[in-house]
Amino acid sequence: MEMQMARRTPADENTDNNNKGSVWVLDQQLDQPMDEEAKRLRNMYTEKKHSTLMLLQLAFQSLGVVYGDLGTSPLYVFYNTFPDGIGDPEDLIGALSVIIYSLTLIPLLKYVFIVCRANDNGQGGTFALYSLLCRHAKIKAIPNQDQTDEALTTYSRSTFDEHSFTARTKRWLEGHALMQSTLLILVLVGSCMVIGDGILTPAISEVVVLVAVVILALLFSMQHHGTDKVGWLFAPIVLLWFLVIGGIGMFNIWKYESSILKAFSPVYVYQFFKRGGKGGWTSLGGIMLSITGTEALFADLSHFPVSSIQIAFTLVVFPCLLLAYCGQAAYLMKNSNNVIGAFYHSIPDNIYWPVFIVATAAAVVASQATITATFSLIKQALALGCFPRVKVVHTSRKYRHQIYIPEINWIVMILCIVVTAGFKNQNQIGNASGTAVCIVMLVTTLLMILVMILVWRCHWILVLIFTGLSLVVEGTYFSAVLLKVNQGGWVPLVIAAAFFIIMYVWHYGTVKRFEIEMHSKVSMAWILGLGPSLGLVRVPGIGLVYTELASGVPLIFSHFITNLPAIHSVVVFVCVKYLPVWTVPEEERFLVKRIGPKNFHMFRCVARYGYKDDHKKDDDFEKKLFQSLFMFVRLECLMEASSDSDLSSVLDQQTKQSGDGLFCNSSNMLHSNVNQSIGSGDLIVPDDSPLHANNITYSIPASNQVGTDDEVEFLNNCRDAGVVHILGNTVIKARRESKFWKKIAIDYLYAFLRKICRENSVMFNVPHESLLNVGQVFYV
Repeated sequence: MEMQMARRTPADENTDNNNKGSVWVLDQQLDQPMDEEAKRLRNMYTEKKHSTLMLLQLAFQSLGVVYGDLGTSPLYVFYNTFPDGIGDPEDLIGALSVIIYSLTLIPLLKYVFIVCRANDNGQGGTFALYSLLCRHAKIKAIPNQDQTDEALTTYSRSTFDEHSFTARTKRWLEGHALMQSTLLILVLVGSCMVIGDGILTPAISEVVVLVAVVILALLFSMQHHGTDKVGWLFAPIVLLWFLVIGGIGMFNIWKYESSILKAFSPVYVYQFFKRGGKGGWTSLGGIMLSITGTEALFADLSHFPVSSIQIAFTLVVFPCLLLAYCGQAAYLMKNSNNVIGAFYHSIPDNIYWPVFIVATAAAVVASQATITATFSLIKQALALGCFPRVKVVHTSRKYRHQIYIPEINWIVMILCIVVTAGFKNQNQIGNASGTAVCIVMLVTTLLMILVMILVWRCHWILVLIFTGLSLVVEGTYFSAVLLKVNQGGWVPLVIAAAFFIIMYVWHYGTVKRFEIEMHSKVSMAWILGLGPSLGLVRVPGIGLVYTELASGVPLIFSHFITNLPAIHSVVVFVCVKYLPVWTVPEEERFLVKRIGPKNFHMFRCVARYGYKDDHKKDDDFEKKLFQSLFMFVRLECLMEASSDSDLSSVLDQQTKQSGDGLFCNSSNMLHSNVNQSIGSGDLIVPDDSPLHANNITYSIPASNQVGTDDEVEFLNNCRDAGVVHILGNTVIKARRESKFWKKIAIDYLYAFLRKICRENSVMFNVPHESLLNVGQVFYV
């Protein structure tokens, strides 16, 4: 059933109050935030620590997933650096010196040891940095957060003096809407460039086009098996590849020119630019390829712990890459005419074909790093309201953050094949990839500046040093790749622009929908004026009304009760919202509160998720919701039976003593012997908590127990009678007087994306036979 409306209801009269009089005060008293419930629900959640053996295992797997792109750069760097040949051996030494220090400064120092520390509880990428900033400053574009969310265990943030440089920066950022919009655009641009680079990576290999297309199709077809299985499959190939290129590098240094090691002196970096002039500067576009894949390293943190990423890079990847580049340079010192395909020419004759096979396999596997990075970024964008709803599949029971997104997988596969088949010149592909990588690194640097100030509270001198070094290196590279935009560098810009338009338009439409719901809330005074029956026939059953609002009554409810003659005996307003945290522990998932008097039988339930959680994965969502609701009723009665002073003293005592206590709302706590627990709202204390250790118990008087049992029985009977999921289908359209670009964005692009994306009922895992859509049309 669906109702479409675009008119005002009696409820709108109450929301249009120009002066906050008694009605507004009554609303505030009847529907207060869930601050107390959230604070008492907070548990002592800690992330699982990995053993040394597990870290080594994950470091091994990360080689096959994270480092394929970075590891295959020696296949094409020197050719793209010297496309017209090597004029002077000193130029080769200078280029090698630039490569050595680029690998040291960017992947090793900046990313592995600094940027990776800015992870959000193990989650990486530009969206993770954005989430960190959103928790430390009020800059989130969709203002669906409140103080109750700050009580989450995973909602960690720093505190600082109000007169500090950090506080001034925070106030400046919060006070400028333009800066907040610019920050969001930077995040979207960085994420889109990672995706664009991921599409280009497979095309850089020297594999025959037809063979590459077939292998790519097989690679993308394997993604549904998950990162765990793919990592185990690809890790031996990539590990063998690193050992091979490291070994060949050492052999070539010994055989051809051991003096090439003088490139480790930074003096040759200076001489390279001094001798080369403009030619040396433009050749940086080729050298830039030696650090491609670094941006995927950070985005792939969600699949592996930070320490495993660091172990793999410092012990295997970094030394093998240095040996590989030095070995190729040593070979080219004696064979400067073989710069095209330098890696293959430098392979000793007796092992050429085995190495060729390993190189071919490694070149194709290289794209795995950016494929998994794309999945992570899209999932984070989805949770933060920046991407249309798509299917997210969790591929591992052991590692809950390893995911697969079918729609994105096939779209990226098609684009990869088109680029692989379309580019004829490998040098152009290198230019395109360099452009994407450079932009991502600049975006990461800009975000890291704010993280260092707001999150880490670093001294301004340290911030200045990091900013200066990063911008000098990356700015120099960026100025070089800008000259090659017309030589293939435009490709990632076009791909990234397409994804950016999708993300930004979806986010814009999402913000407008939320603002409409916020400004059209129904007054609680109007609801109470209808009486316990709400002016309708209350039929047996429970109605779950889904809304994006964590407070207030959504407008769809007024549409529902003003157009239908009946409403369910129990109404629960369900708000499913994603927060700028990586996860919400299961024990802190639900907040429940009663709305209005008891005889109205109206409740609110807020289900909170982090950007790595998946509501669709929560198969027992309805069951857990009702468990929380029943427990709330019992504990509410317990609250009434206990005096506020006694309750406060108990809770204070518990807060001081329960260093490792755990609050839970599991089904085994749902029994009538409620004197084993004490709390308010959602608080549940297990038997082994300090409350029981100190023999602090409360029991419900008989009169209250009868009332509680009656209401629980009433709720159970209503549940048995049937549960209906009422979803609002809010359609937004641009006003006639709107600007042309706004009409295009809202009426065409956003409307098209809503049609092709997955419906809310699918994302919420709602049975079709229990679904009721209530439609609304709004003009913005």
